[in-house]
Amino acid sequence: MAALDSFWSEIKQQGAPLVEPISGDDKHVLVTFLWRGGRETKNVGLFSDLLGAAEAPEKNLLVNLPGTNVWFKTYAVRKGGRFAYYLSPNDSLLPYDQRKGKDWDTLQPDPLNPRHFVTHYEQRDKVSSLVELPGAAPVPAWLGARPDVPSGRTEVQHLSSKILGNERRFWVYTPPGYTADGKPYDLLVLFDGGAYARTIPTATIIENLLAAGRIHPLVVLMVDQKNRNIELTCNEAFNEFLVRELMPWVHEHYHVSSNPAETIVGGFSARGLAAAFAALRHPEIFGNVLSLSGYFSWDPREDQAVDEEDLEWEWIIRQFAASPQLPLRFTLTVGLFERFHREKLPDMPTLLQSNRHMRDVLLAKGYPLNYREVPGGHEVYAFELALPDALMSVVGTRARDK
Repeated sequence: MAALDSFWSEIKQQGAPLVEPISGDDKHVLVTFLWRGGRETKNVGLFSDLLGAAEAPEKNLLVNLPGTNVWFKTYAVRKGGRFAYYLSPNDSLLPYDQRKGKDWDTLQPDPLNPRHFVTHYEQRDKVSSLVELPGAAPVPAWLGARPDVPSGRTEVQHLSSKILGNERRFWVYTPPGYTADGKPYDLLVLFDGGAYARTIPTATIIENLLAAGRIHPLVVLMVDQKNRNIELTCNEAFNEFLVRELMPWVHEHYHVSSNPAETIVGGFSARGLAAAFAALRHPEIFGNVLSLSGYFSWDPREDQAVDEEDLEWEWIIRQFAASPQLPLRFTLTVGLFERFHREKLPDMPTLLQSNRHMRDVLLAKGYPLNYREVPGGHEVYAFELALPDALMSVVGTRARDK
């Protein structure tokens, strides 16, 4: 018992997880997650998009060291990465998409790790823990608010949509010194706007970049979703709402450019897929696509009762391959750790594979493209880290006329 108490005291001082070198391997390190269990502990789940622990949580359970209260799980992970994770004592073992209510309640940050990341949701916040591995690049300096940097303004707006048959909430950010005079501002349209308005510090990032002269001023429209699975999977009705209702409203109420070369559409995961689809259908509106880990492997029938062997992945990539080159520019970022296959669709290309394929098709078609692979997984924390460079790519390369 004294040895265990000494062990936990040492872990409390140095923090968890444990990160150790691998002899003869200069590319990976061993990462060991720990949990101090008790008599009530039946299992301890580990949830991390980096480790592919979402659809089959039973594959990522910590193991109890016999005769002790030590629960642990060790992985070999590539150096240079950052990622978030949850620990879940007495987990239900249900996949993410089947969880309801109390099945989420056991997911919590690691009590032995002081570094946290907060994801803000409508009903409550979710707090995860963060890992930074040896060789990780410095956290971008643009993420934290600075008292000496001027602030812009974010307004919540609503628009009743006849096309969608509902009222749509969205946020509009205007930069410091915004004015209705002079040259219209570039416009950035982001999908699943709550993530950009509440969790990812979008306004702070933009203001820091503006103060440093890395980008020129722009207005940001952050559009909320009613049903992500429908609206963000290449949905024609949602596109029509954008171009026939929302964009005219924005142009009427804000001093923004109607030039597609100065209009960007973007988002992460399925939001990146939706952005590419919006630009494909309406290049006269959206001339730039900003995608963070775009869900380009998607097939329209993947959630239907169709045999997997009949599915044809990467529908959006085939559309770009088959169409003539459009007046579009692309900024694509994807995580090097996005190598996991979905448990129920093992033949589906990983997001890293599909983004590389999208890159190759766009380059072969002659599209201007800025493409980056970063040491991260498929999670909001990684998207936050990637956003500053993506913004500098799409609005930092052209000087704004005064």
